[in-house]
Amino acid sequence: MNDADLTLTSPVTRILQDENPLLCLTILWHPELERIGEQTIFTGQNLSLSRYHPLFCKPEQPGLPLGHGGISRSPLELAIDMQGGVTITVPAGRMQVELDGREIQGNHYLQPEQISNGTILGLGRAVLLCLHWLTALPKNNAIDGLIGVGSSTQKVRDLIRQVAATDATVLLLGETGTGKEVVAQAIHSLSLRKHKPLVNVNMAALNDDLAAADLFGAAKGAYTGAQTARNGFFQEAEDATLFLDEIGNAPASVQPMLLRVLETEDYRPLGATKDLTTTARIIAATDQDLYGGGFNPALLRRLESFVINLPPLRNRREDLGVLIMHLMQSPSLNNIANKNLSFSLLTQFALYDWPGNIRQLRHFLKRALLGMANNETPAFSSLIDSPPQRVTYSAEPTNACSTPTPTPTPTPTPSSTEKQTRKKLNELTEEDVINALEDNEWNIQSAAQALGISRPSMYKLMNESPNIRRIEKISVREIQQAWQASNNNIQACASLLKTPAEALRKHLRGLGSK
Repeated sequence: MNDADLTLTSPVTRILQDENPLLCLTILWHPELERIGEQTIFTGQNLSLSRYHPLFCKPEQPGLPLGHGGISRSPLELAIDMQGGVTITVPAGRMQVELDGREIQGNHYLQPEQISNGTILGLGRAVLLCLHWLTALPKNNAIDGLIGVGSSTQKVRDLIRQVAATDATVLLLGETGTGKEVVAQAIHSLSLRKHKPLVNVNMAALNDDLAAADLFGAAKGAYTGAQTARNGFFQEAEDATLFLDEIGNAPASVQPMLLRVLETEDYRPLGATKDLTTTARIIAATDQDLYGGGFNPALLRRLESFVINLPPLRNRREDLGVLIMHLMQSPSLNNIANKNLSFSLLTQFALYDWPGNIRQLRHFLKRALLGMANNETPAFSSLIDSPPQRVTYSAEPTNACSTPTPTPTPTPTPSSTEKQTRKKLNELTEEDVINALEDNEWNIQSAAQALGISRPSMYKLMNESPNIRRIEKISVREIQQAWQASNNNIQACASLLKTPAEALRKHLRGLGSK
């Protein structure tokens, strides 16, 4: 495969025109933050992933390899089979490779549905990638507020541009927090009505008795207390856009009135003697199931003129990196100086299913950054009271023909190191250092991040500790006994021996045990 195959070129276009989904790797996180969101696309059945190959790029930009020093020169191999599954072959070497948060070695097989959910690949405890399917070729199609690099987000942007220039009624369907108001604003901003206001109405907040007057206006004396005539939201939105949010909660009494407006463009203010004609363009949105029988079916048919389904965040995991960057640069978070999120925390963000979607992501990110601003090391589990489990698959080595067994992966509990306030280097005790290593599976880089110190400083503190052992000073017999006692688990063995996992892994390979 040559470099031209790794950029967004004609072979990719041909495959997409055949309506075959493409396998893609998207950078969720990279120490060079401007790399986040770059992608590489499989144009054949195999891809070799290393420090220097393949090239990752954004649409219409030159490509660059991952380049980070923590990524091995020896390639990690990915091979697609005829069923759409992928076999990952991890190279021998010092690079730590994680699949959905678990360290892996050897060969591992991913079912097509795992890839559909977005599989998270961690390289060298520094770079996070999302392996996922593409159904549309990436392109420059930016819309304010609509952040994402995956096919589902691109489809939403395409639909917005398609409908914005028309006066068609639009129905936005999506879970809470998926950005329905952002999409409504985007449609209005790209329409010929953009110089007029977008009038927002929360249908769930309307009083049942006054909902008709709020929407359509009322004549003087139409109801008790109506001392003067009043305009409704439809009159306020003349020649503009009326956004009926939470349409699924519209009072039953006004649903037939809304149906009449959509059918004839006419409505009658409460207590009035003649009809008015509206020129407002209607956009409605809901997170409810309008097809369950409780909503006026004729009104639903009218609202369905043009439907945009907004995907939940768990179905667009490839967008998480660019969303996090966008949120960190937003006015509410931009003034928080410390934005050095740990690799472990970012991995947990990538694996979480986000039932509250982008709104919940924003809240969690803000809590994490505020904690860091107070010299705390945030743990993901401290950001949520009762995090749900995400179903993942066993990370045990398997051949390409075997079927992985689904197992729940619990969100880790907060560690003692993560809950403590960061200390200065000269204040750290031997106990702090050992606890950090234990809490981070004896990975030096992760432990250093948890303590808020550099890797060289971590080595200095480890060398000063008589209880942290150098692997070359441990007898082969003791290593073999610990290896058997830990059931061939690197992290458990490192904990038993009180030695860093990276050095132990290399030493075991030399002994032929790993």
